[in-house]
Amino acid sequence: MACSAAPVLLLAMTLPLVGPPVARASQPGPSQAAGESAQQLGQESRAGAAPSSPAESALVSVYAQLDFADESWSAALSRALPLPPASASTSPRTLTGLSLTTECNVKPDGFTYCACLPGYQWNASMCSRHQPCQPLHSHQPCGCLVFSPPEAGYCQLLPPVPGTLSLSTWLQAPDSTLNLTFLTSQETTNLSWFLRRRTGSPRPILLQPGSHVSLMSSQGQAVLSITNISHEWEGEYMCCFEAQGFRWELHQVVRVPLKATDVARLPDQLSISCATSPGFQLSCCIPYTPLGYVASWSPAEGSEASLFNTPSDQCLVLTIRHCPAADTTYTCDLQSPGLTPLRVPVSVTIIQDGDTTCPKDSSAVAWNVTKAGHVAQASCPVNKTGTVKRTCGPDGVWGPIHSSCTDTGLLALLQRTQLLWAGQGQPAEEVPQILAQLLEQTVAVSSPSDLLALLGTMTFLAKVVADTRTQLHQSDLEALLKTTDKVLDMDPSSLWTLAQVQTPSAGSDLLLAVETLAGNLYPQDHPFSFSLPNVQLQTQLLGPTVPTDYRVSFSTQPPLWAQIPRRSLAPLVTSNSNITVTSLVLRKLDHLLPSNYEQGLGDSLYATPGLVLSISIMAGGQAFNQGEVIMDFGDRDNTLHCVFWDHHLFQGNGGWSDGGCQVQAANASSTTKCICQHLTAFSILMSRRTVPENPTLEVLSRVGLGASVLALLVCLCVYRLVWRVVVRNKVAYLRHAALLNVVLCLLAADTCFLGAPLLPPGPQSPLCLAAAFLCHFLYLATFFWMLAQALMLAHQLLFVFHQLSKRRVLSLMVVLGYLCPMGFAGVALGLYLPRGQYLGEGACWLDGKGGALYTFVGPVLAIVGLNGLVLAMAMLKLLRPSLSEGPQVEKQQALLGVIKALLVLTPIFGLTWGLGLATLLEEVSIVPHYIFTILNTSQGVFILLFGCLMDRKVREALLKRFCGAQAPNSTISLATNETHILEPSKRRSENVSYEERMT
Repeated sequence: MACSAAPVLLLAMTLPLVGPPVARASQPGPSQAAGESAQQLGQESRAGAAPSSPAESALVSVYAQLDFADESWSAALSRALPLPPASASTSPRTLTGLSLTTECNVKPDGFTYCACLPGYQWNASMCSRHQPCQPLHSHQPCGCLVFSPPEAGYCQLLPPVPGTLSLSTWLQAPDSTLNLTFLTSQETTNLSWFLRRRTGSPRPILLQPGSHVSLMSSQGQAVLSITNISHEWEGEYMCCFEAQGFRWELHQVVRVPLKATDVARLPDQLSISCATSPGFQLSCCIPYTPLGYVASWSPAEGSEASLFNTPSDQCLVLTIRHCPAADTTYTCDLQSPGLTPLRVPVSVTIIQDGDTTCPKDSSAVAWNVTKAGHVAQASCPVNKTGTVKRTCGPDGVWGPIHSSCTDTGLLALLQRTQLLWAGQGQPAEEVPQILAQLLEQTVAVSSPSDLLALLGTMTFLAKVVADTRTQLHQSDLEALLKTTDKVLDMDPSSLWTLAQVQTPSAGSDLLLAVETLAGNLYPQDHPFSFSLPNVQLQTQLLGPTVPTDYRVSFSTQPPLWAQIPRRSLAPLVTSNSNITVTSLVLRKLDHLLPSNYEQGLGDSLYATPGLVLSISIMAGGQAFNQGEVIMDFGDRDNTLHCVFWDHHLFQGNGGWSDGGCQVQAANASSTTKCICQHLTAFSILMSRRTVPENPTLEVLSRVGLGASVLALLVCLCVYRLVWRVVVRNKVAYLRHAALLNVVLCLLAADTCFLGAPLLPPGPQSPLCLAAAFLCHFLYLATFFWMLAQALMLAHQLLFVFHQLSKRRVLSLMVVLGYLCPMGFAGVALGLYLPRGQYLGEGACWLDGKGGALYTFVGPVLAIVGLNGLVLAMAMLKLLRPSLSEGPQVEKQQALLGVIKALLVLTPIFGLTWGLGLATLLEEVSIVPHYIFTILNTSQGVFILLFGCLMDRKVREALLKRFCGAQAPNSTISLATNETHILEPSKRRSENVSYEERMT
């Protein structure tokens, strides 16, 4: 035994002595604590012991510490050492033998490392008080301990093993049930089962009850049962326990042969044209197994086999250099000593002349010529596991590509979580690790298979947490919520839609997993609040007494709050348990759930607000699902349905149900509320019947806006040509300047409104937010410039001879036309955006359910009302002198002037927007919608016709520019702010003066 130069502490026991002892001493039992004083010589070990003969040796236990500075200690121990007598009456005794039990070395770090020699071990008491020299799994026997400072103690002699571990056969058939039985006659404690697999971590895996593992124990017996075993369950099984004061470990080795499904073939079938591909490759791969399979291909003539390994598999590749003349079945033979050979076939079909084939295609993956009715296969990219398949149709046309390629990291997490749920591992340690790694792996999701692997991992984690009652820390929940936020942001068309084709319950599984995991936070980590764009979580710990109702609110769009009355929480209160309430809001998830509706909801189409609220309650470690919850989704529509997601409907795919929920209709001051009578795993959203979109209205809107944009551009071109001619006096300049600003604002607003649907909707989109703000501002600016025109016309009607200052009026018009609408738009943005009430759901426009839309509707209706009064004043001005006095011809001319004035001023003053009031009524027919759409989307066309081209000076300027002719004078001239008529002689002087002012 080598020894360092530092002092070595040796602990000795079991000394056979020669001499006449007074009484027989016994070997210390395991109940004696290590480090206790040894029995004194001459002490009687048990009552009634008979005296021994003088020549008989007695085995006694003593404690001795021997320090050696070098390796001469072995020679010193070989000499007989005399021991002093225990008393004067006893004879001298001689030490004839010494059994070493423990060797201690003092390391440079100052700690003493004490290791047991063969046949000895530290007892359980010492093991529990000191750190082992090397990390051990729970309850593993300890043969070396670390002491600081050194402590008196020694390893003890191990008694016979107090039990047996039996197994029917070491070779278990796949899919069978493994039973390991531990039998003992001693009292045992802390019994645990472990599995040390060949692959993966060398650390033994703790086995706990799971979907495959069950543990049973009774007096003197313990049984480990594992159902549906596979090669993932082979390895060395260990039964660890404490008995007789020591820790024990029993072992059994189990092997599981491979199944045909464990063998990966690429391809599993092949059709090939010898003319285009004279050679090809076949491969079969198996996972690493200690059974030592030997692989071979047959037939092997004219081919070469090579072996290569991957991190998880070992593969045998067969390279066929010469294409066979006829269809051939190649077989991958896997043989292991003592096992039935495993044979996996691969059929190769040779394409003959005249066969229908699909041509070679190298668009995304290289597809060789394939016979009709066969499936072509290709390998996955690097770091992906699976195959890519494409069917050649019977008519020789390629079908769609189906890929099962999954990221190896995501697949490894899924398999690890499945084994954890089956019973391999410690959930308290592994669930947080998997959640952290899952967040890192979200960037690897690039296909539906990747998404399903990620969702599957979350689903199995939720099952593990629910079955084992594992609790999570705040950091674990943050990783979960960040992962969920990223999953909800993944592209629906390229990922979610295709994933739901394979697994229709994908969205429902995500909801259930997040609900379950979020409701298992450690009590000491409450309260906890976390917010992301698509996920918001709030938890609260209620004490033994619940003084008030539970309330929670979320800054969503629309705003959302929920309340649980105290009467629902009071029955859950006990003297020694707290109540935890977890409220979770998920955005976009409702659009990812299947459109399944319970029978009571009928087959109507429904729209959802984009929010799902989940509330769960835990009390005393148990979930409760009975109680009242009141929710407000910020909607004033009385035709809503309060529903929750029932995971059990539609064969487990889930569906919306209104069972136990009712609507509390909104009144003048509140929004519609939902009242439901269940809580646990509760997910509620507002489901509203929607009128199917009218394609005719949509077409009319687009065509009208497009025509308005073109008409307004033409109007700008006309002004470019005739501007100097038509603005020769002050009044005309102000009138046409106002109309020009109306044209510019309406042109920009219509263009922005047409482009807004092309932007991604939602408050997280800066472009969508900017488009909504610009549309709001530009349309308001259009109406305020219309108001400026109306006010100027009213001034001319009321103060005929009053002179206007061009600079002052123009300044006031700019302030009214731009600063006022900017104020309204800015206030709406600052007031409603922080509340989540600025943008409507799914559109880049103001929210029609909150107050943001009223900052547009209110000013518009007020302006329309004022402009209507000005229009009425103009009509009275035209009718008053002619209809009361004058011949019939002049009356007809006056009526014609009124009609023309209405045609001109109505679109320019925006009076058609007053029809919007009719469209807001619930029971109104579709006719006002058509009228409103046609008139207002075509407003630019009307401005071009009646506001620009009907102006006499504009027409004269155009005719003079293009035709060189002077237009005849008209008896009636109507324009935006120019409405006059030639009067009889007694009124002519007044009207001439008015005409001069307006022209």
